[in-house]
Amino acid sequence: MSGRILITGGTGNTGRRIATRLGELGVAARVASRGAPFAGGDHVAFDWADPATHGPALSGVDRVYLVAPGNVEDPSPLMVPFLERALANGVGRFVLLSSSAIPEGAPGLGMVDRFLRARAPGFAILKPSWFMQNFVDPKHPHAASLIGEGKVVTSTGAGRVGFVDADDIAEVAVRALVDETSHDTAHVITGPEALAYADVAAILGRVTGRPMRHVHVDDDEARRRLTAAGMPAPYAALLVGLDAAIRAGAEDRVTETVLRVTGRAPRSFEAFARARGQVFRGG
Repeated sequence: MSGRILITGGTGNTGRRIATRLGELGVAARVASRGAPFAGGDHVAFDWADPATHGPALSGVDRVYLVAPGNVEDPSPLMVPFLERALANGVGRFVLLSSSAIPEGAPGLGMVDRFLRARAPGFAILKPSWFMQNFVDPKHPHAASLIGEGKVVTSTGAGRVGFVDADDIAEVAVRALVDETSHDTAHVITGPEALAYADVAAILGRVTGRPMRHVHVDDDEARRRLTAAGMPAPYAALLVGLDAAIRAGAEDRVTETVLRVTGRAPRSFEAFARARGQVFRGG
């Protein structure tokens, strides 16, 4: 690999992990973000909505890790022009962080998926299930409710999810970026087991020694809680729609992607919870 890898969303959940791992492998990477620079690396200011930041980010780059702008219902109008520019600059491989809930061609990020399959010389579409880190991110409503009140409130019912650790997602992304042969496929990425939110609460109760519970609400109440926490109404509606899909069984699956791509088994939710026990105890 003669060029440099651009990591958009480079200080986020997966981006900073990818940057660290690429550094360990001795691979040149540029971290692009709107926030503070990534410690110890090549950093560039980047804003999906500001095309003036795109050229400097792409200079000397031959591979790109793509993270969509946050809290945007349809990121494709922002992302596709950037992808066109990247292709014109000679970028040969793209790795897109999508979601197991978003099929190719679906409105929004699914259109970015379709664009890459049709136009990119090399690509991989990462389709992780829900992040385990959502439960410890202080900006996430689930984390705030769990840590503060000992409960998680969703409209998922008994639906199960193959929750996955961001470390495992990042390791799959690194392989997709640095492997000699482009993967040219979609990777559905899960943890080793599918859990209902009630199962998650039970695990957290065992780990912390504190009462933890799942509270099921209807879709209207779930939407109200998200908007009350400051989430834009269109994005809240999107997330509640995903909860409804979980309730219907859309995320009730486990894949062997992490083991197949990286050679190691994915982390279990219980192992994750035990490593973060102090956070869940409110410490």
